[in-house]
Amino acid sequence: MEPLRCLAVDDESLARKLIEENIRQIPFLDLIKSCKNPFEAMEVMEKEPIDLLFLDIQMPGMLGTKFLESLRNPPMVIFVTAYDHYAVESYDLEVIDYLMKPVSLERFTKAAYKALDLHRKRHKLQTIQPSSLIPTDVKSLDYMFVNVEYSLVKVIFSEITHIEGLKDYIKIHLVNTTRPILTKATLKSMEERLPIQQFKRVQKSFIVNLDKIESIRNHRISIGKFEVPVSESYMEDLLQAIQYSKPS
Repeated sequence: MEPLRCLAVDDESLARKLIEENIRQIPFLDLIKSCKNPFEAMEVMEKEPIDLLFLDIQMPGMLGTKFLESLRNPPMVIFVTAYDHYAVESYDLEVIDYLMKPVSLERFTKAAYKALDLHRKRHKLQTIQPSSLIPTDVKSLDYMFVNVEYSLVKVIFSEITHIEGLKDYIKIHLVNTTRPILTKATLKSMEERLPIQQFKRVQKSFIVNLDKIESIRNHRISIGKFEVPVSESYMEDLLQAIQYSKPS
C-alpha cells in the first residue's frame, strides 16, 4: 500500500518542524508539504491529493476548525493544538484524533495508526494489528528534539543526567556541561518522550537517568556534583527500577 499523503498546517514554524520530524519517523506517512496557514493548504489541496491533514486550530486569519468546515471533501484530520477547549467541537467534526502540544512521538504515532486503520477500512484493505503501536525504527531512536530559543536542539538520551521541572519550563541537565538546556514544556510531557526503561520520575520536579546514578543515600541521589531528592512515594519504584532487593 502507498504511504498516506500528509499535509501539515501550523502558523508556528517550530511546531511545523516538529510535526514534519514526526511524520518522517513513521514509515507509512509521506509529507507532501508543510503550510503556515489554511490558505496555503487550500492551494496545495487543489493540486495534490491529500489523505491526512495535521492541523493546528488557533491560527491568524482562519481557525483550523473553520477551515475544516469549509472543505467539501475533507481528508482525514488530526488536530495538533495547544488548546483543549476545542475538543468537543472536534468530535462534531469527526476528526481522527486531538493531540495537545507538545506531542510525544509515541502519542503522535498512535494517532497516525488510527488514520491508517481508517484508511484501510475505507479502501477495504486489511487492518494491521501491531503488537506495539510504535514502528521498530521509531523505537530505536536514541534522541529527541526540543525547542530552545526559536531553534530545534537535538538531545541525545544517553547524555542526559537528570531533568528538573520549573512550572512551565524544564531544565535538561547533560554530562560534560555546566549549562542545562532550558525549554518550555511540562515534566509530564517530557516523561512521555523518554525511554521508560532508562528514565524514572523520582520526585514531583525531577526525572533521573538511571544509568547516571552514582549512589542513593537518605532519599537523595548523587549524580556527579548534583544531589536529586527522592520522594518517599517514588522510592519503592526507584529501587525496583535499579533492581535492588533488600537483604533478607
